[in-house]
Amino acid sequence: MSDLIILFATIAAAGGVAGIISGLLGVGGGIVLVPAFFYVFTALGYQPDQLMQICVATSTGTIIFTSWKSVTSHHKRGAVDIGIIRTWGPFIAIGSVIGVLAATVLRSHELQLVFGIIGVCVGLYMLLGKRSWRLSQTLPGRTLSGIYGALIGFFSALMGIGGGSFTVPLLTAYSVPPHRAVGTSPGFGLLISIPGFLAFLVTGWNITGKPPLTVGYVNLPAVALIMVTASLTVPLGVRLAHRLSPGHLRLVFALTVLVLAGNMLRKALIG
Repeated sequence: MSDLIILFATIAAAGGVAGIISGLLGVGGGIVLVPAFFYVFTALGYQPDQLMQICVATSTGTIIFTSWKSVTSHHKRGAVDIGIIRTWGPFIAIGSVIGVLAATVLRSHELQLVFGIIGVCVGLYMLLGKRSWRLSQTLPGRTLSGIYGALIGFFSALMGIGGGSFTVPLLTAYSVPPHRAVGTSPGFGLLISIPGFLAFLVTGWNITGKPPLTVGYVNLPAVALIMVTASLTVPLGVRLAHRLSPGHLRLVFALTVLVLAGNMLRKALIG
């Protein structure tokens, strides 16, 4: 019973933080939740062969809710570009399913390494990249948009994140204003998380040593708890996002990703 109390308290706290980050940065919160799930499950003695997959899958389930709350809140403020979502969306969904299939064949250690390396690269780009850097003054055509969408969906599902870590810097590189990029990104999160969540539910049934009430790769109590706590904090993150300057928003995003992904990379390399 004491282990369950610790489990639920820690996950609830992580959900509150993830909600703020989701609204503030346009990400699904997975960049916080995946490491949180990993450390909590490990500390409580749940260490199946594919623990990282369980963390990624559970995070994917929570992103459905946090992304929905975030995108609707940003839409009320006129910060969501529906045209971009419609163009990139189908490719993102396809990439997401492929990413889930790839995640299920990797070992937990390998998935940690992927999470850490990609996260650190994104964080360094956002921290060190110049705001003046541009790939183009206009958005890419349909073919290139499809390639971007498939890659975003693939790597986001592989990491259990909502895609904002990729879409925010990419959209700003195509001259989309930072606040609009942050507002549009949760829409991608929905298209990543829904097919990814369903795919994770129907895989992983043969894994032993999983946390209680884990269906497939998804720990259902953690998903439910995050939905409750994050619902209280996503609107706060949205309000903060529209009060911060673009430069401050970029800095917050970069430092958050670097700290969390860097710690995961450290764990993968030295144990």
